[in-house]
Amino acid sequence: MNLTDTKDKEILHSILSTIDEGIHAVDANGVTIFYNHVAAKLDGVEGEEVLGKHVLDVFPSLTVETSTLLKVIHTRKPIHNQHQSYYNIRGVLIDTVNTTLPITVNGEIVGAVEIAKDLTRIKQLSEKLLDLQAKVEPATSQPQPTKGESGAKYQLIDIITNDLSFKHLKEKAAKVAQTSSPILVYGETGTGKELFVQAIHNASPRKSAPFIAQNCAAIPSSLLEGILFGTSKGSYTGATDRPGLFEIANGGTLFLDEINSMPLDIQAKLLRVLENGLIRRVGGTKENLVNVRIIAAMNEPAEKCIEEKTLRSDLYFRLNVVNLNIPPLRERKGDIAILAEHFVRKYNFQFGKLVTQISDEVLELFHAYSWPGNVRELEHAIESAMNIMDGHTITIEHIPQHIAGFEGTSIHETNRINLKPLRETLMETERKLITEALRKTDGNIQQAAKLLNIPRQTLQYKLTKINIEN
Repeated sequence: MNLTDTKDKEILHSILSTIDEGIHAVDANGVTIFYNHVAAKLDGVEGEEVLGKHVLDVFPSLTVETSTLLKVIHTRKPIHNQHQSYYNIRGVLIDTVNTTLPITVNGEIVGAVEIAKDLTRIKQLSEKLLDLQAKVEPATSQPQPTKGESGAKYQLIDIITNDLSFKHLKEKAAKVAQTSSPILVYGETGTGKELFVQAIHNASPRKSAPFIAQNCAAIPSSLLEGILFGTSKGSYTGATDRPGLFEIANGGTLFLDEINSMPLDIQAKLLRVLENGLIRRVGGTKENLVNVRIIAAMNEPAEKCIEEKTLRSDLYFRLNVVNLNIPPLRERKGDIAILAEHFVRKYNFQFGKLVTQISDEVLELFHAYSWPGNVRELEHAIESAMNIMDGHTITIEHIPQHIAGFEGTSIHETNRINLKPLRETLMETERKLITEALRKTDGNIQQAAKLLNIPRQTLQYKLTKINIEN
């Protein structure tokens, strides 16, 4: 494309202006030659205030050393996903993640272009959360803290089940609550992982200390390290001395959900904390000792995450001291009725209604449905029904269409001819074979693995997966 041609310039300008990310280009002297409206919106300025002016004149808090655009011009090397904080000409603090690339013509640097993603609002919300958590004082005077005092409101008694294997899981949770060993919880989305984790905290000697939960997928990786470990003043432009979640949770429990979404370099630092209890703030040199119980959760199998390199194997083995495998609702359908009744009582209270029963037709449908969203989906189905009904009985017409649509489908046919789902059948067969092998070898895992012709490590994983205690 010949950029000297006016029409081509207009086309290129229009394309860059429509991209939904901030684009800021400067010439070799650091003077702005292109600045789209998204960049102006991110920076809180008008385009004409930036175009034709040196970058340091518009953003006075930056320097030759801290400006990514000027650094790229000087070093001739690109910078990828760099977190940057700076003040604009109105004194407003801006947070972005930038990728900055050199512009070369015939091997000569003629400028640099920066693509920026806005983190200002996310960072503000994250810091507000940290400030609020830092103000929480653990209760020390009352022997029996009320629910929610530490940040955890659920207890083991709140976990409703008639399923025998699930009752055994609750018993196991009650036992491990008394120790400080790391716990790895696996369960599909909506199975109630955090409910279990909160219940463990409230059944533990740490129940009066903080309970802090953080979803590792909910925060951009560029901010997650600072949120977990804290920041030291001057570690980057705009950084302040701020405690991280490890310091805030000191003496209590830190729940890290979707641990496999955590960047691998931060996983390595988490492993170090698990090994020696020492944390170092981002940009700091001092190490602080913390006493925090780590409970991590995943909604994908660990073996798959390790294979896909989203989870470090050494971190997995360190976390997997205690393993809790929460079964999906479709594998404990005996709980569907009592859970549905529980949610009816809950929303009777919230909505001021008096629903007294669920029709047999609806219960039959609930047992036929596969519940990909698990207990959370069941609760939402009941909540949806009670929003639109006027009588005392929940019927099919009140059930969300995506669930009601299963009525009369092949799932009902499958139930009528007493066929179990393939996955359930395979798991039952696997459980029987493993149980029999352990019985024949008097519980010796190595010998049982040889008998089953599988590696010992695989058998060990399957034992935790199907909740067989050796």
